[in-house]
Amino acid sequence: MQVSSFNSLNEIFFLQCEKYQKEDHLFFNNLNLKKFQTYTWLDTSHNVLKLAKFLNEKNITKGDRVLLVSENRPEWLIADLAILLNSAITVPNYTTYTVNDFAFTINDCKPSGLIVSSTLLLKNILLAAKKINYNFNFIILLNQTNDVVAESVINFSTIIEKKIDIEETKIFFKKISKSLTRKDPACIIYTSGTQGTPKGVVLSHGGILKNCEGALEFLYFIKEQQNTFLTWLPLSHSYEHTVQFVQLSLGAKIFYSESLDKLLTNLKIAKPTIMTAVPRFYTNLVNKIKINLQNQSSLKKIIFNKTLELGEKKALFKEMSFFEKFINFILDIIVRKKIKNQFGGKIKAFISGGGPLDYNVGIFLNSLGLPTLQGYGLTEASPVVSCNSIDKIKIETVGKIFKDVEVKIANDGEILVKGENVMLGYWNNKNETEKILRDNWLYTGDIGEIDQEGYLKITDRKKDIIVNAGGDNIAPSKIENLLANYPEIIQSYIYGDKKNYLVALIVVGKELEDRKNKIQFIIDKVNNDLSIIEKIKKFIIIDDPFTIENEMLTPTMKIRRHQVKKAFGDQFEKLYF
Repeated sequence: MQVSSFNSLNEIFFLQCEKYQKEDHLFFNNLNLKKFQTYTWLDTSHNVLKLAKFLNEKNITKGDRVLLVSENRPEWLIADLAILLNSAITVPNYTTYTVNDFAFTINDCKPSGLIVSSTLLLKNILLAAKKINYNFNFIILLNQTNDVVAESVINFSTIIEKKIDIEETKIFFKKISKSLTRKDPACIIYTSGTQGTPKGVVLSHGGILKNCEGALEFLYFIKEQQNTFLTWLPLSHSYEHTVQFVQLSLGAKIFYSESLDKLLTNLKIAKPTIMTAVPRFYTNLVNKIKINLQNQSSLKKIIFNKTLELGEKKALFKEMSFFEKFINFILDIIVRKKIKNQFGGKIKAFISGGGPLDYNVGIFLNSLGLPTLQGYGLTEASPVVSCNSIDKIKIETVGKIFKDVEVKIANDGEILVKGENVMLGYWNNKNETEKILRDNWLYTGDIGEIDQEGYLKITDRKKDIIVNAGGDNIAPSKIENLLANYPEIIQSYIYGDKKNYLVALIVVGKELEDRKNKIQFIIDKVNNDLSIIEKIKKFIIIDDPFTIENEMLTPTMKIRRHQVKKAFGDQFEKLYF
């Protein structure tokens, strides 16, 4: 597909729906209907056009914002596309938002309408709107209900049950879409607010199309009509939001996982060829495999460890003897194939983004025959900047730069990005835009380097760096990632800005016995791999994990460092007496 010639994301929709028509497209295990739903491309097309017509009748026009709040499901994609067909702007919000979060985004972007999945979410959003005295022109509820939550609510089913002239409607929206350019806004995605107040990132049609173009080039090893994706990362996340357009570009089948708890079951049903996820998923996966290994026989442990040993040699391009190559081939059949079958048997690559993947996790998965391609990006870059390709995975890097994206390293080591993929700016926030966008260069806040083969490596995070009393710069994420390799540790937080040494907050499971000694043992092991200034001297143990509900995690599962510091600051300070 020649994405480079398109002026809008709408063109992907029109082209692919006409191409695939009666072929299966979207799959969803609908818990409300207690059955597995399948949508053909024709079903998707008709539903999009019906919803787009309804929005048009509600006077949604170019530049209007529509708030979209829903769990992952076919209607999410349908709603997103229907908004875009009207040349309007989708504003995704997380279902885990608090009333205050919703109030902030509503007040900031002033959406004309709301598309929401459930009455529970709707009640929270209406409370938020009431706080700021705001009214929506219309509200569409995806779940069927007879409850009257607000007068302006209409059920999604009522809209798609209406009969319309499909061809006439298609012609109408093709005409509207012709007015779009690659510079027009497609969505406003709010940052997670790890450092404070969220900002609305305005991404253009061209920016997302450029990401699709780059992704298609990196995914050369898969062919059209043979691809299945299992999607579970929230579509309100910039990463997964762009991935859905890559999926459309590939003409892929899309399975929506109904919950994280059902993910492994869904993997066996969907049999995906590609799976995208954040690093935390892969870390948890590796920990589960390690825990399961503890219950295996001594012989199985020996075979498994040999698989890891030879797999690591191959992953790091180390020479193997003829005998080692032969043993490794046998292990492909008796170990790696079985592991692959646990993920449906057809998986060609895991793709990791949204944060740094721990090196040991990457080595572990690639050694087991699960190619794990780490990429790099940020919401402000639509969001992908670089990714490893399957022909040469350099685990310690985030891969090669995407097509037509410029990257340079500033004098202080900061990664700067330029290209069509860079955001148009922060919505309604000129000051913050000017801080991060200078001379068309996006200042990422990440520290990195580019090796001789053109692979980008992230070495630090500028804003998260701890500067100790001696003036040394320390990256807390590096130490936290090392701690995450131990199943006993659920979460951790490193503290020590302007201090003589580092301390840690460790979250453990309530069932962990002899916790102080076990955690001390782990910290001693981690300290062995750290420099003097990076070593953890003291620690606090707590039972209650960082969650979205207690505002210690962002909706994208990143630690809100300022919130943890605020909540536990006094306890940290006591460790220095």
